[in-house]
Amino acid sequence: MELGFIGIFPASFPPPRRVHSPPNHSSKMGSLLQAFFKNSRVYWMAFIVYWGIVLFGYDTGIGGGVVSSGYFQQSFGLLNDDGSTNTRRSNDVSSNVVSVLQAGAFFGALGSAPISSRIGRIYTLVVFSLLFLVGAILTTVANGGPKGLSEIYAGRVISGVGIGAISAVAPAYVSECSPKEVRGRITGLFQIMVAIGVMISYFINFGVGIHIKTGVNVWRIPFGFQLVPAGIMAIGLLTIKESPRWLASVGRHREAIKNLAYLRKESIDSEAVIHEMAEIETAIQEEREARKGLGLKEAFFGKGNFIRFVIAFVIFLLQQWGGQNSVNYYAPQIFTSIGFTGTKNSLLASGIYGVVKVVATAIFIFFGVETLGRKGSLFVSAMGMGTLFFIIGAILKTHPPPVLPKGVTPPTPPPASRAMAGMLYIYVCFYSMGWGPLPWVYVSDIFPTRTRHYGLALASATQWLFNFVVSKVTPDMISDLGYKIFLMFAAVNIGAMGLFSALIPETKGRSLEEMDVIFGSITAEQRQADIDKRERALEASEKVEGVPHSDHSSSLDNDRKV
Repeated sequence: MELGFIGIFPASFPPPRRVHSPPNHSSKMGSLLQAFFKNSRVYWMAFIVYWGIVLFGYDTGIGGGVVSSGYFQQSFGLLNDDGSTNTRRSNDVSSNVVSVLQAGAFFGALGSAPISSRIGRIYTLVVFSLLFLVGAILTTVANGGPKGLSEIYAGRVISGVGIGAISAVAPAYVSECSPKEVRGRITGLFQIMVAIGVMISYFINFGVGIHIKTGVNVWRIPFGFQLVPAGIMAIGLLTIKESPRWLASVGRHREAIKNLAYLRKESIDSEAVIHEMAEIETAIQEEREARKGLGLKEAFFGKGNFIRFVIAFVIFLLQQWGGQNSVNYYAPQIFTSIGFTGTKNSLLASGIYGVVKVVATAIFIFFGVETLGRKGSLFVSAMGMGTLFFIIGAILKTHPPPVLPKGVTPPTPPPASRAMAGMLYIYVCFYSMGWGPLPWVYVSDIFPTRTRHYGLALASATQWLFNFVVSKVTPDMISDLGYKIFLMFAAVNIGAMGLFSALIPETKGRSLEEMDVIFGSITAEQRQADIDKRERALEASEKVEGVPHSDHSSSLDNDRKV
């Protein structure tokens, strides 16, 4: 018997009827390969839309490295008369370059919900990927001086609107198209693509910092690289199909079952497709009946819905204040603060951090997310991150790095600095097994089809809002707090994030439609009875002699109208 979230969820419910028994594999690798080939069309779909998430990660990591460049600081008036860096001015510009993107992303995430609901997931992604390209071009062509800085800010805001919308719509779309057996793994690719984007940004900053000392290419190459993943996504969107769940929610049932059969590599009249379609349509119909005549307020505050929006808000609030994005955005400055002085040392340490993050995230997503579950992974992740932040803070307090006079060649980082860097690398492994990928997986899990776009929009907007706040205050916190910043993050991880992880309900292995049972919107018995009724209707429609499903499904459609 599983305890529910603060006692409001049903303690247990009967498992759904399975159409096929899971195959018996001799090895974990064999099972993974079979699941991959069976769901290759879903993986391809996720691969395409998640190029937009590479942009999310890339823009997360690129700003701090660009602004730390000596030529950028010279070109945009960030140096004192003696040639030293004006720390306050540099911190302001650094936080602005990062935070204006977050501000745009906040509004993009909120605005994406009604657009996605009306025109569909694919067209929404196309519109906002093109908008991102406009902002990226404006940022790339900027020159030095005040006018150029204004162009960079404007381009980052426009790009942010695009990224914010993509970050809300993409995980909703992927979750809606994924089978429940591998949904956590496929949805979790989100964080792998974020990590890849961050890693690429670190190494591009490293390469530019080593090989290009002066000229506008110091910022044009890093900013211009954004056009590559954005272009791949825009072209790739032409090769994938609309979400079956969204199609069903707007009454386009013929297209919905065709797309579902295509994604599952099954015939349109297969038992598995009919059963899954029955589940989808039953959940949509039940929600319509429950919400009939009611407005947006009821969608948010209706039975079983409000707590889902609370979870979506809190999980990203905690994620942003857990310390990871402070390290992501300002990795060069973070590594400098713990003793990796000099552009080469700090950027190389940042690049290695990015590689560790990609590898750790990939291992967890492919081998752990569907084995360990959501709750346990989040809890262990929070405890591990908090412990390591405490260790880093203690070492930094007792063994602060030496302060070097200007012009002195940075020495090899001392042992204490190398130890703190090692702790950061271990820290990101804990982050990658829980609080990195799983908030997106979890929030994509819990919402019903008709409110999923609002739930993901709220989650994404929360993420970007506090992203903005954290990115704005981090440079000053690094300068003013020193080792205390790590102790603060440790307290958030062990206290708030650990407690939250222990309270939320488990969603591993549950279909999206079962979430209504978990959160108390409907009883398990009523849901199963509705599924059986809908499945019998679909099976009967397929057996009408000489009449294809697409010709007689209108009779079913009439039954579903509100």
